[in-house]
Parts: sequence; C-alpha cells; structure tokens
Amino acid sequence: MFDVVYFSSVSENTKRFVEKLGYSSIRIPLKSDDAASFIHEGENVLVVPTYGSGNDKTTVPKQVIKFLNNPANRKHVRAVIATGNTNFGSSYGLAGDLVAAKLGVPLIYKAELLGTPEDIEQVKERLEKLWLTR
Repeated sequence: MFDVVYFSSVSENTKRFVEKLGYSSIRIPLKSDDAASFIHEGENVLVVPTYGSGNDKTTVPKQVIKFLNNPANRKHVRAVIATGNTNFGSSYGLAGDLVAAKLGVPLIYKAELLGTPEDIEQVKERLEKLWLTR
C-alpha cells in the first residue's frame, strides 16, 4: 500500500481532505527550506493543492516544487490527486495537471477544497484500484 504525501498550507484544507481518506499520510513541511530537505522513501500518491488562478509560476505550491526537485522524492510518486476551487474555472486543479505531466504519472482525481463525500468515495475507489495494480 502507498502512503499519501501531501502539502497543506496553514488553512489546512488539504490536510482535512487527506484525513477523511483514512490512509497513512505524510505532510510536506510548511517551510520551503524544510520541504527542500524532506525525503520520503516509500511509494506514494501525492496530493497537491492548486494556488491562484492559473499562473504556472504560482499554481504549484513552492514547497511541493522543492520536494519534487529531489530525485529521491520524484521517483516514488505513483499518482497525483489535486485539490482546488471550482471558482478557478479552467484552472481548477491545475497544479495536479502540471505535476502529473511533469512526473509522467496519472492524475487520478480533482477534489473541491475539503472534498465532498462523493469526492472521498471516488478517491478511495481509485486508490484501491491503483494499489491493486501494483
């Protein structure tokens, strides 16, 4: 089984989403310098929030970028889940699209902020399918 690795700002929206999933999870540190030196060795699914409204330079949180700049972290990501706000329109969940494309892994779901009950159910189903295929 994979760990769920995620970044959540001080608002903790993504943290609350991940907690609802009920799986083993690890939070990428809030401080950029700590995120740059943080290493997670196990296979994981990365949950990334989307910031802003589509500017590629600010859409992916800098802590996630610093975490992924380490090849030891990149090689263990098996899939990506994005969180975001549908108010962003076509930029909804864009951070997940960008990270998944860069890593060459599937984006398995986009969830609204804290995740609706349907989001949680869908993510759990998709994670179980992903784990069964490994």
